[in-house]
Amino acid sequence: MDPATVAWPILATCLVGGYLLGSIPFGLIFTRFAGLGDVRAIGSGNIGATNVLRTGRKGLAAATLLGDALKGTAAVLLASRFGDDTALVAGLGAFLGHLFPAWLGFKGGKGVATFIGVLLALSPLAVLAFAALWLGLAFALRYSSLAALVASAATPALLWALGQPRTALLFLVLAALLWWKHAPNIRRLLDGTEGRIGQKG
Repeated sequence: MDPATVAWPILATCLVGGYLLGSIPFGLIFTRFAGLGDVRAIGSGNIGATNVLRTGRKGLAAATLLGDALKGTAAVLLASRFGDDTALVAGLGAFLGHLFPAWLGFKGGKGVATFIGVLLALSPLAVLAFAALWLGLAFALRYSSLAALVASAATPALLWALGQPRTALLFLVLAALLWWKHAPNIRRLLDGTEGRIGQKG
C-alpha cells in the first residue's frame, strides 16, 4: 500500500488518541477519590496540580502533576512507533485534550504539566532546562504561573538551538496556547492579586 494513503489516517488516529489520553482529568479524579469534592470549586477553579495544592494535600498535588505530565509523555511515545510526525501530532493532541476535555465542557487545565510531559518525550535535554528554570523561578517568587510562562516562552528558542526546528515549531504553538490559558493569571500578576504556591483557596 502506498504510504501516502495511510499517512493521514494514522496521523488522525494519533491526534485523536493523544487527545483522549490528554483529556484524562487527574486532578479532578484524585481529589474526588480523596473525598475533597470538586477541585474546580476552590482557588482558581482549575483542575491542575497548582490548584490541587490549594487543598493542602501535597501528595495529591504531586500525583496530579505526575499524571498530567505522563499522559503527554505516553501519547508521544505510543505514537512515535509510526514516525516523528505522528509523535508531534500526538503531543499536540494530548495538550489540546488537557486544555479542552470534551467531558468537562471543554474546560480543562492550563497545560503546564502536560507541556512538560510532551517535552520530556521529544527532548529530554530541553525538559531539564525547562524544569530548572520553572523550579528556580517558582521557588524564588512563589508564583507557579509566572514560572511557567517564562519557561514555556524560552522553550521554542531552546529547541531551535538544540537543532530541533520542527519540535520548536510545535512548542511555539503550545506555548502560545499556554499563555492564552493563563490570561487571567497574567492580569492578576499585573495587579498583584495572583495566588502564590501553597496558598489555600
